[in-house]
Amino acid sequence: MTITKMSWSPQYRSSKFRHVYGKAASKEKCYDCVPITRSVHDNHFCAVNPHFVAVVTECAGGGAFIVIPVNQTGKLDPHYPRICGHKGNVLDIKWNPFDDFVIASCSEDTTVKVWNIPHHLLTTNITDAQKELLGHSRRVGLIEWHPTASNILFSTGYDYKIMIWNLDTKESVIQTPVKTIHFHTDVILSMSFNTDGSLLATACRDRKIRVIDPRAGTVLQEANNKSHRVNKVLFLGNMKKLLSTGTSRWNNRQIALWDQGDLSVPLLEEDMDGSSGLLFPFYDSDTHMLYVLGKGDGNIRYYEISSEKPYLNYLMEYRSPLPQKGIGIMPKRGLDVSSCEIFRFYKLIPAKYLIEPVSMIVPRRSESYQEDIYPMTAGAQPALTAQEWLSGSNKGPVLMSLRPGSVILNSLPPLPAKETVLEATEPAQLRTRVADIIEKPSRVQERWGYWKAEERGPEDRKIGLSNGFDVFECPPPKTENELLQMFYRQQEEIRRLRELTIQRDVQIKQLELEIKNLRMDSGRF
Repeated sequence: MTITKMSWSPQYRSSKFRHVYGKAASKEKCYDCVPITRSVHDNHFCAVNPHFVAVVTECAGGGAFIVIPVNQTGKLDPHYPRICGHKGNVLDIKWNPFDDFVIASCSEDTTVKVWNIPHHLLTTNITDAQKELLGHSRRVGLIEWHPTASNILFSTGYDYKIMIWNLDTKESVIQTPVKTIHFHTDVILSMSFNTDGSLLATACRDRKIRVIDPRAGTVLQEANNKSHRVNKVLFLGNMKKLLSTGTSRWNNRQIALWDQGDLSVPLLEEDMDGSSGLLFPFYDSDTHMLYVLGKGDGNIRYYEISSEKPYLNYLMEYRSPLPQKGIGIMPKRGLDVSSCEIFRFYKLIPAKYLIEPVSMIVPRRSESYQEDIYPMTAGAQPALTAQEWLSGSNKGPVLMSLRPGSVILNSLPPLPAKETVLEATEPAQLRTRVADIIEKPSRVQERWGYWKAEERGPEDRKIGLSNGFDVFECPPPKTENELLQMFYRQQEEIRRLRELTIQRDVQIKQLELEIKNLRMDSGRF
């Protein structure tokens, strides 16, 4: 009798994010007594950057939102100042990705406004906007900043139009957008850019997903799937795919995955549950993780996206009994890398007048910087000016490192192509640099002395380069932001010099050992 052995192998996937878990902030690190809006509009109502948390609030006689410094946790003063220049309810707010002190808002009063937030703590209400955009004929429901070009803002309203605004002008009131896209036949529910901002995806109430060339104003792809009623759409980074959330024919909440180049049939459709709340998707292109949150739920489901089948790999679910009305997300440059935090949500919990931060953490034993979970990420420096993008240029985001001590502030000039940054991993350059320090100690004094730039020789100018930036020809900082940038550049240079000093000490010790060995050898003979 022959026995047939059946082989069984489970479909395990190796993933460094398999054990990611959610951690809610303690009570003292939440924002309490916040008058969160009671609006039923399907938006996030919250925008976050490394400096501020902005939240749409209830306000008599018009629309308002508040801006709270990130570190100012605990109970909020009932008379805390508001930004309250709108005459109707505020429906959406978004921080400028390249300036942490500029925020845009749109309202039922048909206007879009851009506000300057002071660097110091707010003491009075702000009613005067930096810029006011007048073009929509009905209430404006969504706004989006361009991901790589500075001062380009998109808005869409209940007039079914998408308007592109160039804020790089001196006018405080702009009445004409640089481009209007007006082929949608119903209200636009969601907008999403691809990585370089050359394409725009929209989800419309007519159940269609469209991929648009925003500068030409033409539709490149269109999906009309009767079995998937779409609410939100999202570009998945550089994966050439789109993700949408909505409801199925049987009113189950559903997510669908699409090929960016062919929207005729979804690559994948997956029913979530039978709840009625809208699903908000968030995608992290650095880790290829997708987070899905439901309006009115307390849970956060998260998945890993792959370029091949089965595409969507379920990881885990963060559970909480506190339902969220809206959500904000912290940009990557605002995360705590020392605790291996890879994503952070700010849940709006109106039942408790609470904003609760929830961190997504990769469990690691080592306390050192984890290079594999923090690749180079989009920084706060624009890749293009508004005019360059409008004239047809495309560029991916300017990347930055999240390693502690790296220069992470915005508006840093790109490294010159001809100049080479002296890295600690290049021994030949290191030896030259160390030799300069040992042989000519007065260079450090000269470097920070009072010589004029033209009195220095070419060799001195070369030493003056710090991170591709000439400290001698740098004008004195005029603003607080420039002062901070100079401070962080100097910090980076100090770190580099420390590394060089450590390497020099190691070389000295090696030489001392060699001399000692030679003496011992000569003593034997």
